[in-house]
Amino acid sequence: MSEEQKLILISEFLEQKLRKEQELEFYLKELDELQRKIGYLKQEVSLTNTIINMIKTEKVYDIQENMIEKDKVIKLPERDKDDKN
Repeated sequence: MSEEQKLILISEFLEQKLRKEQELEFYLKELDELQRKIGYLKQEVSLTNTIINMIKTEKVYDIQENMIEKDKVIKLPERDKDDKN
């Protein structure tokens, strides 16, 4: 193998290495973005499961019902029907 052929072969390997490094960098960025999205989705699934469990066990807190039971309802003055504001 001549010296020129060796140089060409080495330069091809260097170019290939550069392309692979760039590709790796691209996919690492994509992976970070996907992991971020997965984190958000896990939180949303957890929240949804919590709501479902609350509904199943009837632990939904009804503010209006609780205020009426404790006689803490604040009655606002009624507005005149002619008053637009």
